[in-house]
Amino acid sequence: MLNYVSILDSNRMKNHTSLPADYINYDLIAGVDALEILNVDIDSFNALQNFHDKHRDWLFGYLSYDLKNEVEQLASNNDDGINAASLFFFIPKYVLLLKGNTLEVQSYESKEDCQQFIVYEQLNWEDKSNAVELKQRDTKAKYLEKIGVIKKHIQRGDIYEVNYCQEFFSDQVLLNPQQVFRGLNLNAKTPFASFLKLNDLNIMCASPERFIKKSGNKIISQPIKGTRKRGSDLAEDSALIKELIESEKEISENVMIVDLVRNDLSITASKASVKVEELCGVYTFKKVHQMISTISSKVDDDINLSQILKSVFPMGSMTGVPKLRAMELIEQLEEFKRGIFSGAIGYITPKGDFDFNVVIRTILYNASTKYLSVAVGGAITIKSDANDEYEECLVKIRPIFEVLNFQFDER
Repeated sequence: MLNYVSILDSNRMKNHTSLPADYINYDLIAGVDALEILNVDIDSFNALQNFHDKHRDWLFGYLSYDLKNEVEQLASNNDDGINAASLFFFIPKYVLLLKGNTLEVQSYESKEDCQQFIVYEQLNWEDKSNAVELKQRDTKAKYLEKIGVIKKHIQRGDIYEVNYCQEFFSDQVLLNPQQVFRGLNLNAKTPFASFLKLNDLNIMCASPERFIKKSGNKIISQPIKGTRKRGSDLAEDSALIKELIESEKEISENVMIVDLVRNDLSITASKASVKVEELCGVYTFKKVHQMISTISSKVDDDINLSQILKSVFPMGSMTGVPKLRAMELIEQLEEFKRGIFSGAIGYITPKGDFDFNVVIRTILYNASTKYLSVAVGGAITIKSDANDEYEECLVKIRPIFEVLNFQFDER
């Protein structure tokens, strides 16, 4: 297995009838093997811009949640089992672009070397069974108590909404990351799935959510707020969809984040170009129903990629409203350092266009320390019921438990 791999898989959902318009612009895109790497913890956004300006090439990698500390006067001092850099990108030797049945390979290598590489990589995705025992940072009682604390802050007017997350982890895991991703991807079938291997760091992601995309001068962001499980049949599915569509709580959560995203996009937007293209649309995935909104803007030619990313980071769907106070409470109440979780994985083109997901429904694994982390959370508002929020977390994380053969006992 090569040391640097990024696979971004839309699970061929481009023509899926239950998705927002133009949600998917590829079937699969991958960058493999590194010619150059950028691995930084200081002045990261400027470093990324300088790296892209210098090379004008494809970049694949991630932005961690802890870049918040470069956007605001914040810190990240909670337990960190994964120990990843704030930002990591690499220039790949091979770029694979799959659209329909056509695979395009861009490379600095010869056609024969490309063909040998593809055959070799296919042989490395062998089957192995996995069984992982996870520990829980928050007991259910502790989780319920934290939600109570958040709601007191809301009642006092400190905050309107906070995305509170909890971690499940194991510190002695031997794992085949390729096979775990394969199983997770088959189990969840999401449009922003990704597998990222950066030496010993492995990320197996089944995200349904886009963070931000740039195509020419157009920017779109598509936050998700509002989740229901899939029903056992069409009748139950229809009832759950109706419940989500009519939920005042879920609509309130979504609208608050839409307003936050509009404000973030306005920082770099051309005058009067910020638009809500769809508000609170409900869409169906293999395991869940989700409420998705689409906000767009236009940017002038002199606005660079790092200015855009810094102005919107971290994403409002994973922080809260107002964003700064939400991030302060997250650091105070959560038991773990988020790191890559609730950051973004994606790619940047040679022209400076980009597409990034939101790192949720994700397994993080450090092969050198054998530490595995799975985090999950949800937006807490004044209307939140703590027990319902806990159950929603279990709905979101269940596909990961299934892939890891983990039998969760919430007692």
